[in-house]
Amino acid sequence: MLSIFILIGAYRYYAQLAERFGKTKWHYGLLAIGVYLGTQLFFGFSYGIYQGITDPDSLEEVNYTGFSIVNIISWIISIAAVYGVYHLLERKFVKEHMNKPSLEIEKIGKENL
Repeated sequence: MLSIFILIGAYRYYAQLAERFGKTKWHYGLLAIGVYLGTQLFFGFSYGIYQGITDPDSLEEVNYTGFSIVNIISWIISIAAVYGVYHLLERKFVKEHMNKPSLEIEKIGKENL
């Protein structure tokens, strides 16, 4: 349930960034969902492989529905990944915006005197 709230928050966070720079909101919202879920899957598979190598008998007793320290750590890592990618995109958009000529400059030659 907590993952759903995190996904909704990440979607809105990226959509606001896209809206601020005039990009398509849902594209970046889906990117946020992909980053979050990709990080969760990577961490889950990594932890599963680690458990399988170190203690193969523990794989029979996995509880996927409860809160555990592993779930909390994976949420924190996934949120950090979403936050990091957000700041990378923000820097990229700011650089693009600075390099793009202003609308006022484009209008200089078009005005009728």
